[in-house]
Amino acid sequence: MKNLERGFTIWLTGPSGAGKTTLAVKLAKRLKEMGYRVEILDGDTIRKTLYPNLGFSREARELHNRVVIHMAKLLSRNGVIAIVSLISPYKAVREYARKEIGNFIEVYVYAPLEVRIQRDPKGLYAKAIKGEIRGLTGYDGVYEEPENPEVKVDSSKMTPEEEVDAVIEKVRELGYL
Repeated sequence: MKNLERGFTIWLTGPSGAGKTTLAVKLAKRLKEMGYRVEILDGDTIRKTLYPNLGFSREARELHNRVVIHMAKLLSRNGVIAIVSLISPYKAVREYARKEIGNFIEVYVYAPLEVRIQRDPKGLYAKAIKGEIRGLTGYDGVYEEPENPEVKVDSSKMTPEEEVDAVIEKVRELGYL
């Protein structure tokens, strides 16, 4: 394993179904093959594990994001590459993450709404369309698109491998690897 003096965080943000988890898994695999210590902090997994009844109000989402930010900060300062896969719909929370963590790369994982509806890995868009749920982030709920992410990938036009290449290229350009 290659030791990094200080790790960093790759923060994948985007609405449900945009491709964050797919990118996180492929990116972690590539970085591990390169010899680095990597952990994926998946928002859904952390939520289900730590507080399954938290809810999805703005306050609940911000609390969840702060927990993930703290975890990423701890990993990064201990020489681990933290890959965060989290909708994180609010710009202010992502800006807080950037300031709090330090070595931080924001990756906007984009896919058009029609593509996300077609993918619908959790069945959330189908429920939203039927009116069974309201406030789905990126459908009828708030998602504040990043204005200046270090990387933007369009998962409807790029392969996961091309997305990984784009992120690794930016990581190297920024001097983290």
